[in-house]
Amino acid sequence: MRNLDVGQLRAFVTVVEAGGMTAAGNVLNLTQAAVSQQVKKLEDAFDCQLVERERRGITLTDAGERVFGRAKRLLALNDEIWSEMTTEVYSGQIRLGVPHDLVAIYLPAVLRAFSRAHPRVEITLVCKASRALKAALMAGELDIALVEEPVAGGEGELLATDRLVWVGALGGEAYDKRPLPVASCENCAFRPTIFEALRQADIPFRVVTDVSSLDASSATVQTDLAVVAALASTVPDGVTVLGPSSGLPGLPPFSINLYLARAGVSAPVAALAEGLRGAFVGRSQKAA
Repeated sequence: MRNLDVGQLRAFVTVVEAGGMTAAGNVLNLTQAAVSQQVKKLEDAFDCQLVERERRGITLTDAGERVFGRAKRLLALNDEIWSEMTTEVYSGQIRLGVPHDLVAIYLPAVLRAFSRAHPRVEITLVCKASRALKAALMAGELDIALVEEPVAGGEGELLATDRLVWVGALGGEAYDKRPLPVASCENCAFRPTIFEALRQADIPFRVVTDVSSLDASSATVQTDLAVVAALASTVPDGVTVLGPSSGLPGLPPFSINLYLARAGVSAPVAALAEGLRGAFVGRSQKAA
């Protein structure tokens, strides 16, 4: 039995995913010639052609198709073993605070990767409105928190800027009712902003529901009982963003800020914070 060269497999997989030798070289920090040579050596080892070079890029041959999926799994296992054996082993507990609307969008991949890398660290997830989370952090009840705040009103580390939008039922009419039925919880970070916007637009309104659960708020909107304000990146399926034609006033952008406990940051907390930063890279919804 012969052993596969992981470097050659990585070059092959990167060429396929990047769409060409030059692009793969940029990803791997290698020259185009070096990447091409790695792929050629892998083809020689298998005694078959894996990719076809074309003017518009590369395509997989039948043999390449058979190798590609398995190569990705082998590389993932290689990287997992490498990370396991070279990453410092942390233990302890982390109290993480996150607003309800950000949990499903940004957290699953981060927490999954963190748990794999640091299985001895226990994470307690606390979901509350942003103002309550910030208060809990300042009181020493949390180690790290994500907080939604007006762009100019936060002191934490900026992770993303997102548009605040009005959301209503698909084909609904709640947005056209007066007073305007609004779903909002008492501690919602958006509440003062949307109420002020409605007052400035001289639109009478009433709070229909006072719920902090994202599911309950979404159900209220889906049944056309009310409209709600939400960050553009968190708008769930089954509802729609209400644009200027709805007659509702424009809303300012909000920041998603990262806060760490003032008492000091442990190594596990620092590692989780880095994972959270990575979750927002390239996903910021810039204000229009």
